[in-house]
Amino acid sequence: MKPGRHLALTGIAITGALALAGCGGSGSGSSAAELSVAASYMPQPVSADMAAGFLTITNKGGTKDELTSVSSDSAGEITMHETNGGAMEEVDSFEVPAHGQLVFKSGGNHLMFEKLKRRPEQGDTITVKLKFAESGPLTVEMPVKSATYNPSTGH
Repeated sequence: MKPGRHLALTGIAITGALALAGCGGSGSGSSAAELSVAASYMPQPVSADMAAGFLTITNKGGTKDELTSVSSDSAGEITMHETNGGAMEEVDSFEVPAHGQLVFKSGGNHLMFEKLKRRPEQGDTITVKLKFAESGPLTVEMPVKSATYNPSTGH
């Protein structure tokens, strides 16, 4: 083997070993919450001043987080509710478990858009901002579906 080629291969081997060393170890970067939102929608509301919203927040990280508030320019207020035994109850926050999901669905946890500034129509999109205890805020585009929309995702 030529001396120059041996030196180049040695350099590549050292570079590869250093890169691999950075991949293992403490894993502190992977322990934080890693949040994403899917399957968001609002059924077209039947009243002019109130609507419901549904979505799924997924946390692929190793640390739980907490949804603490929801806001939108489309509503004067958005409250979070859970349903227990058929009764709707407002809550201040929802846990988003590590390696898990927080699901808002019809008949379960849901968002209530109150004091709507205008009645959303099917085909509109509502922009919603989700705020968390630890993670940065997420902005979600929530399409307005028919009042009878039943998503294939089960919520």
